[in-house]
Amino acid sequence: MSVIRDDEADEADTEADARHGGGLTTGEVARRLGVAPTTVRSWDRRYGLGPAAHTGGRHRRWTAGDLARLERMCALTATGLPPAEAARLALGETAPAEPPKPAPPPPTAAPERSRAGSGLRLGDVRQECKGIARSALRLDAVALDKQLEDAIGEHGLVAAWTEVIMPTLQAVGRKWESAGERYVEVEHFLSWHVSGALRRHAPPVAADRPGATTVLACVPAENHTLPLEVLAAALAERGLPVRMFGGALPVESLVAAVRRTGPAAVGLWAQSRTTASRPLAQHVSALEWGVRGARRKPVVLTLGPGWAGQTSRGLPHPPGLAEAVAAVEQVVHR
Repeated sequence: MSVIRDDEADEADTEADARHGGGLTTGEVARRLGVAPTTVRSWDRRYGLGPAAHTGGRHRRWTAGDLARLERMCALTATGLPPAEAARLALGETAPAEPPKPAPPPPTAAPERSRAGSGLRLGDVRQECKGIARSALRLDAVALDKQLEDAIGEHGLVAAWTEVIMPTLQAVGRKWESAGERYVEVEHFLSWHVSGALRRHAPPVAADRPGATTVLACVPAENHTLPLEVLAAALAERGLPVRMFGGALPVESLVAAVRRTGPAAVGLWAQSRTTASRPLAQHVSALEWGVRGARRKPVVLTLGPGWAGQTSRGLPHPPGLAEAVAAVEQVVHR
């Protein structure tokens, strides 16, 4: 049976439940929405998004109309709206209203934390960050792609990365580190879609020009390629030729790539201090090519937090994307 038919069957089942007065349980509603049952109960208690009709017994039943209202709530929060505002719109109110105050938790119980929002404690960041985080947590590919495209289109690649995408990635990374094995799939999912958005946005690779090429690679044993991908896209925007070699490039291959391309600049990314190698950076910066009397060497940019405390004179360490772009432009145009 096709996916379309399965979806139609789900909708038909929901409507049938509503017609017969059975409705859906809170657990069934949560599964359909892709959120936790505690989130559904929290929205009911905090914002009045509970079932419109009450039935006897301990278990509450949700009708098709109730489910549609909750789906609207999910869609609105995915755009970055605060839950209280999203609930007001989902309920169809025409004027702002104070949401019902939550009932105080039992003295011995920990305060309930909703998993419906970003859940990442993003702090004072752009509203887009919260929307992207919510879509990532829900594994909502369609919404995530649109939000990333909108952020890049509105703010430009450098600002979108610095102020929207990177803070969200960092928040997901902190969540992963503090939650053990949980949220690994969210980090991979978000990284993959960010990479896709960067590739869609970047123009075609600029034609090679002698002495103007930039080589980008992760140092051996380093696989965090996203920061290099965004740098490659930003340089391509400016018409600068780039050769991207991605993650964990072996030393021999890095040296061969530099000798073959004769780049003006080489960007080496290291996320961790355990992968950064100052001797490697110095070795690459000493490579020469060209005819006798006109030999050239590359400027090696040490990129990423792994280089902190390991750089030396002659090995520039741009602190961010904008600075890295500026450093490459200065080297190429000098």
